[in-house]
Amino acid sequence: MSFSRSDSVLQPEKIIDTGFIQLRYTDVLGKFLAKYVFGNKESFDSIFKFGIGLDGSSVKGFSSIDESDMLLKPDRSTVRIFPPFLLSATASSLLSEYNNRILAVVADVYQGFNEGRLVRDPRYVSQRMEEYLIENNLTCQMGPEVECFVFDNIIFNHRNKNSNANVNNEYEPKIISLEQYGADGCKYPIKRKGGYDAPPFQDSLLEFRFDVAEILRNHFSIDITNLNHEVASCGQIEINFIHSTLTKAADNVQIYKDVVRNVARKYNKVANFMPKPLFDKNDPLGGGDNGSGMHTSISLWNDSSTTNVFYDSDDFYAELSQIGRYFVGGLMEHARSLAAIVAPTVNSYHRLIPGFEAPVYIAWGKGNRSTIIRIPINERNNSKSKRIEFRAPDPSSNPYLAFSAIVAAGLDGIEKTIDPGSSTDENIYKMSDSKRSSLGIKSLPGSLEESLEALKSDACYLKKYFPDELLETFIMLKNEEVALFRDKSIAQELMFYYDI
Repeated sequence: MSFSRSDSVLQPEKIIDTGFIQLRYTDVLGKFLAKYVFGNKESFDSIFKFGIGLDGSSVKGFSSIDESDMLLKPDRSTVRIFPPFLLSATASSLLSEYNNRILAVVADVYQGFNEGRLVRDPRYVSQRMEEYLIENNLTCQMGPEVECFVFDNIIFNHRNKNSNANVNNEYEPKIISLEQYGADGCKYPIKRKGGYDAPPFQDSLLEFRFDVAEILRNHFSIDITNLNHEVASCGQIEINFIHSTLTKAADNVQIYKDVVRNVARKYNKVANFMPKPLFDKNDPLGGGDNGSGMHTSISLWNDSSTTNVFYDSDDFYAELSQIGRYFVGGLMEHARSLAAIVAPTVNSYHRLIPGFEAPVYIAWGKGNRSTIIRIPINERNNSKSKRIEFRAPDPSSNPYLAFSAIVAAGLDGIEKTIDPGSSTDENIYKMSDSKRSSLGIKSLPGSLEESLEALKSDACYLKKYFPDELLETFIMLKNEEVALFRDKSIAQELMFYYDI
């Protein structure tokens, strides 16, 4: 049986009598893990009804060794026929024989012994958020834009010729890209910050992006909109997909990152979702290149999904409703604590600096990419396209937690009628410090440690949706990360975060 887009929701017992199931789930920090099961119709029926065992103590943030028995229960709405060539690094692999015999499904995590959902399952948070929205006659649409780099290689044991042989950092990682100056075989290198919509003769990843888009569409029912080379050199790309409801959008981000990585492996390349892999610690404002973000667009709709509550045709400034303004107010009010969840790595704060098109300043405006919140104004008189773009997130974040936290902050703004203040229609990067101060424009935290402190003191808006156990676990794990990276080099960051 061949896969068609009409088969987006599949009943597994009607597809295969014997074969494999790939169960995907996400740990607290956002890693998309995979468990494989081989069976037949009878065993598949049991897995979809009762779940399959999981050692929670081996999963980051799930449990301790003395309470480790858990279950993965597949979400039937996510079942797909998985393309076996994605699991193989070679075309001649035996995996090609399993065509139409591998199912992929996203699973929810439960505690063992019928004790209900695991509250530290990130997908549980986004599902709770969606239930709350439904109870209030609302639905949420999320549109993430996930940037990343596709390098030709990362050499982890590269010898630094400039180092002293007696120094411990004699060996450090080296990034290799066909697009950079001096690379073997590169006829037309892309200048630093000069990669946006690169023409075909310079774009080394055109075929790669086409392949990713085809796989996402044909095998995972994820519709692609645009797929472009991004601003940075060295293979920065962005492939956007149609907006979805909150949990589905997070599922799509996880699937997208997984497909990009597997396609990169087939091309003998390596995909990197670090916020800032190209970074000069000695010259942070002048060295390196643009980082990778995950700008996220949000819109709220009434229960029938026919009215966009952010749209107001009578608003001259940006056709943004008062409810939309309150949502913006909530994002600005909680921006510093949100940073810990949407920009959750030490490396994230190398991206969040002026001069590299990353958001630094807590302000809002229409069409203004120097603010943390942009109200897109590409179209006029189109209620379907009215949305709020939050520019702080990066692809190292756990999408289930990040999207839920964004919506939680916005809903808090609506509930408390938080006024976002005047919009900013100037390039904030070019403002003087005194002018920014006079306008009351504040900055995001300058480090993960600082953002975690903000989260500890400003977490009430999350408590309705984020279980205390999950928040406490997340903060504990991130504090451990901060302690680990004190006085560490960017090379050591690359070794730690290269597969995030």
